[in-house]
Amino acid sequence: MDFVELLPTRKRMKIVINCCFGGFSLSDRARREYCLRKGIDSVNDWEIERNDPVLVAVVESLGENAWSNHSKLKIVQIPDEVKWQIQDYDGKEWVSEVHRTWN
Repeated sequence: MDFVELLPTRKRMKIVINCCFGGFSLSDRARREYCLRKGIDSVNDWEIERNDPVLVAVVESLGENAWSNHSKLKIVQIPDEVKWQIQDYDGKEWVSEVHRTWN
């Protein structure tokens, strides 16, 4: 059980990430299904907002069939009010809270 599951009264946001090395990408089947549900002709994977409810629904309904050859998609839930970003190392992603950084 993760921390968010311990907070049942808070609204949660679902975000799709890639949890293996290689980078986020959809299978052809998932991309077609996404376009069909959105009523569009085509889309590039990097243009899709990761918290898009249609993307989340496609990944939930297709499961492993939504993965490409180089991705393993996972849905992460976070509190709705959190300002978030996706970070990665060689394509393996995680969701983190936005904070200030100086260089």
